[in-house]
Amino acid sequence: MYTFRGAMRDDCAHICKFPQNSEEVFYMFPSGQFPLQAEAMQEKAESRWQPTVVLDGDRIAGYGNMYGFEEGKHAWLGNFIINPEYRGKGAGPALIQEMIRLAGDVLGVPKLLLVCHHTNLRALLFYAKLGFKPFDLHQMKNHLGETIVGIQMQIATSKGQ
Repeated sequence: MYTFRGAMRDDCAHICKFPQNSEEVFYMFPSGQFPLQAEAMQEKAESRWQPTVVLDGDRIAGYGNMYGFEEGKHAWLGNFIINPEYRGKGAGPALIQEMIRLAGDVLGVPKLLLVCHHTNLRALLFYAKLGFKPFDLHQMKNHLGETIVGIQMQIATSKGQ
């Protein structure tokens, strides 16, 4: 049902509409501001690995990329978001599986890591259901300046099994 391709510059204006409020922007792009601007997102994407969109026909159903790539060690999932119209419809798991595949097959790392904020219960349950396991915690500030916990999670790629 879903297909994938590398994200293109023109995709950013569409993807920036996915976060519905400042909290969703923070979860997707902690240094971003609501409403998210295409220029800021494009600038961030240019410093990332494998910016990828999941498509339903020609409609963008979600977006993600990787950062913190360390050859032979790991990459971190970043800027992950699903179009509100596709939440709960399989686009999220499909994109996660593609990002795991890209991390292993293209970047050659044995594990994909991510940070999920303790306040994002829906995402924590989503990542756990897909097989991500917590491995560390760190204290941080959210978009309102409140102290929260970033839960670091990991999953093995094809290179780590």
